Amino acid sequence: MTFLAVEADPGEFPEILLEDLFEFPAMLFEGTNFAFNRIGLLYLFAAAIVAVLMLAAFRKGSVVPGRFQTAMEALVDLVRNNIIMEVIGTKGLRYLPLLTTMFLFILVGNLFGVTPFINMPANGRMAMPAFLAMMVWAVFIVAGLREHGIKYFKEAVVPPGVPKPILVLLIPIELVSTFIVRPLTLAVRLFANMMAGHILLAVAFLATNAFWIDVNAGFTEAYFFLNGFSGAVIGLFTLAGAVALVGFEILVSLLQAYIFTILTAVYISSSVEAH
Repeated sequence: MTFLAVEADPGEFPEILLEDLFEFPAMLFEGTNFAFNRIGLLYLFAAAIVAVLMLAAFRKGSVVPGRFQTAMEALVDLVRNNIIMEVIGTKGLRYLPLLTTMFLFILVGNLFGVTPFINMPANGRMAMPAFLAMMVWAVFIVAGLREHGIKYFKEAVVPPGVPKPILVLLIPIELVSTFIVRPLTLAVRLFANMMAGHILLAVAFLATNAFWIDVNAGFTEAYFFLNGFSGAVIGLFTLAGAVALVGFEILVSLLQAYIFTILTAVYISSSVEAH
């Protein structure tokens, strides 16, 4: 699958594959089911960063917090007050450590996409979004079982007051919606947004390089049938677009972490309350 043509002699358009943006050679255990590559390393980095931040802020917390502790407390309060208390209520406070950790882990992994020398969102691959979605699936089922016992499964798929003939159609829809669509959409939403952002950033920066490379070589023939000066001018626009996209990607990274976390809270709340 051809992605973009860059850096070649005038008139030559080499192919860059889309897979080159997401596929990385194995660092360890190549050729096995335990192959470990750059993406796996990013997941470990994200987990380590979150652990270090939380330990540094709260291991020896001060009654009069400094700036760093205040900032970390603000993140915890964001999850506690704006997600848990608003969506679940006081019953959801037991999930505060889980949801806070999830929010920070996803956020750090997303921000790797705009981190110099990394430039790859960890959640731009499906593995971790799928794992997190399956974890959420397990959590909201366990939450429902803890609150309602085995009756949870009936209450989750059988709305009260619905005529029995309608239940024949409604139960399969509720079953698929609750236990299949929820985790699937959680995973796909996070993965698709981060993958799309990574591709857009790559297009913008590669386009800038393509328009400027001939200018640096002496205003020779530029790509896309433009002369050197035109290539330089358009390159400025693509560079400005790339910078704007970096800011947009930071916003998307924050929003996707927040959306994933708040939807997790919504699913837990629906299990706890049931029908």
